[in-house]
Amino acid sequence: MSCCSGIAVPIAGASSSRTASAKEVWLASRDLGDGLCQVLLALPDVHCAACIAAVETALRKIPGVELARVNLSTKRVTITWRATDGGCPDFAGALAEIGYASHPTSFEDDSRDPLLASLLKALAVAGFSAMNIMILSVSVWSGADPATRHAFHLVSAALALPAVAYSGRIFYRSAWKALSHGRANMDVPISVGVLLAFALSVYDTVQNAPYVYFDASTSLLFVLLAGRTLDHLMRGKARSAAGALAKLAPQGANIILPSGAINYVPLPDIRPGMNLIVAAGERVPVDAIVVNGISKIDCSLVTGESQWKHAGVGTAIQSGVLNLANPLTLAATASAEGSFLAEMTRMMEAAESGRSTYRRIADRAAALYAPVVHGVALISLFGWLHATGDLHHAVTNAVAVLIITCPCALGLAVPMVQIVAVRRLFERGIMVRDGSAFERLNEVDTVLFDKTGTLTLGEVRLVDSGNIPPDILCVAAAIAKYSKHPASVAIVAASPDGAQFCGTFDEVEEFHGCGIEARAGDTVYRLGRPSWVSAPPPRKEEGRSSSVLSRNGEAIAMFSFEDALRPGARELVDFMQAAGLSVGIVSGDNRAAVSSVARQLAIEDFSAELLPSEKVDVIRALSGAGRKVLMIGDGLNDAPALAAAHVSIAPSSATDIGRSASDFVFLGHNLLAVKEIVRTGSRADALIRQNFGLAIAYNIVSVPFAIAGQVTPLAAAIAMSLSSIAVVANALRLGAGMGGVRADIRVKEPARVRG
Repeated sequence: MSCCSGIAVPIAGASSSRTASAKEVWLASRDLGDGLCQVLLALPDVHCAACIAAVETALRKIPGVELARVNLSTKRVTITWRATDGGCPDFAGALAEIGYASHPTSFEDDSRDPLLASLLKALAVAGFSAMNIMILSVSVWSGADPATRHAFHLVSAALALPAVAYSGRIFYRSAWKALSHGRANMDVPISVGVLLAFALSVYDTVQNAPYVYFDASTSLLFVLLAGRTLDHLMRGKARSAAGALAKLAPQGANIILPSGAINYVPLPDIRPGMNLIVAAGERVPVDAIVVNGISKIDCSLVTGESQWKHAGVGTAIQSGVLNLANPLTLAATASAEGSFLAEMTRMMEAAESGRSTYRRIADRAAALYAPVVHGVALISLFGWLHATGDLHHAVTNAVAVLIITCPCALGLAVPMVQIVAVRRLFERGIMVRDGSAFERLNEVDTVLFDKTGTLTLGEVRLVDSGNIPPDILCVAAAIAKYSKHPASVAIVAASPDGAQFCGTFDEVEEFHGCGIEARAGDTVYRLGRPSWVSAPPPRKEEGRSSSVLSRNGEAIAMFSFEDALRPGARELVDFMQAAGLSVGIVSGDNRAAVSSVARQLAIEDFSAELLPSEKVDVIRALSGAGRKVLMIGDGLNDAPALAAAHVSIAPSSATDIGRSASDFVFLGHNLLAVKEIVRTGSRADALIRQNFGLAIAYNIVSVPFAIAGQVTPLAAAIAMSLSSIAVVANALRLGAGMGGVRADIRVKEPARVRG
């Protein structure tokens, strides 16, 4: 449960947020062309839909602003405006006026989370107080003598005071800010109920009354803080994906000055036309073209393929690509802000901004909850005061109404199911990054797979070693030992006797992008690309990559390779199709390889040779047609697509960025883990709906009794606790048995992802 007043709420223990000046914002902005500029500002204090509405409304009132969109997951706002005077409007000042600190994202420090630390401290204090007061209450309700009872009440008051004062201030400050700006939120009735219950209990303790309600106020704080802490942790995980992708870019690069000297410059200072030196083992900082040097590069960021590629003069290289072999001199073709890696980061942030649907619905319900509860409590207060003239009795009934209507069960309905589901999947080797994905998973009607590393293991395997004479395979393995190319590794693995090749090579040279040439006396061996090894090249088998071994220009053997299917791939595809889901492949690999895998898995719809942005376009097109897409991928090039999909899953072998952008990550190699995720998600969604029904039914039944004066504050707290226990018990049924897999999924018409 998370709600705020629509303005920033300071949290004790958190460092004060920094507000940037208009000049700093202007320097952090980028030119979009045609007079448009754009800047990304961090908003550390946004929490809910009310915050989003307040921020976007305030920014849109500024002249020249054409777009203001808040991303709740990353706590950032993207502002697009039309620059007319060569300056920048005071966005930070406008946000500060409504209570929000802001600063460019480059000023962020992700090393610590003061808000989480504050929540955990408040939770610990409330938990300690609540547990000890509950123990003392057992003796009181068991019939302790008056002296003992009074002593226990005094001890309970001393225990409750730090919880009410320290743990409750998170709610009090939020409630006060809301009221001072003419708003009401869920923290208002919570604060009123806690403070009234505590004050009334103190009064009754002084009057030596038989019963007090310290346990009600402290238990209420503990349950609410637990829900808020869980919510904060979930959002923190969602914000990590785009940040991890941005960190792939190096901080700067060595540039060659016109004088020939080399100077290191920060990444933002690199401009198109500058000549850069990228050493082996370094990532390319910006999009560029090779002007000098030959090397091998890892393009998995772009294509998703683990196979190294040749880079020579004229080769275009995107930012984030890893240089593997030799130094390269590059000519920058884009700035850091306009590079491929920056665009991928922006795509991920834009995709994540659409994930707040459920939270918006919850916040709207919370906005209705507060005034309704206040109204009912006031009616109860004045009604009983008019009927009996007893202020103490009227206040007691009003407090009972505030406590019994506390939305604890409603707040636990979702997170408790998520906790049980997360534990169940963890026991089966599946990690959950975003608990809200269980809700979205049940809406999926289309499944898209990446190929390499997802449907396949990404490990090249020699498929025809039995048809190659052992002595020739031995020669090929001896040559292949000099290369780390995946095909060479597969040949060596297929011939364990390769190291025992009798004889030595006088000279061995690897030609990047072609193959290996080895000389032994007058004999010249070549192993590699068929067109380079011999002419004319042998005919290769369709759908497989091939290498050829030649001796003095004559082909003597052909080696065919295939990427082994991941275990469980066929069973998972059959399961998805049997459930009525539309299944397709979106891959950056060549069409022949993708077609071969699609044919093996009986998948009719596939697209090949796609860039990351084109994968996102496919998902957006399906989403625009009303489809809910489940994306399963593993590569860096899949990260934007994973973020754009309705739900996303990645194997543990995925890149760090692929895992960060996913909602679920499964360990091991078997794809049937995805089936377990789908089954658990279906069951979790059903239990969440049941929990909502229980919470609503509880309020419908209990509120009339509280208004009628038939419930004391303690009884109200017990009833509220029982409703929470019912919700928790129902959630625990998820671990007892899964039931059948969802069978009511129907797709109106097959989604076509044509290659």
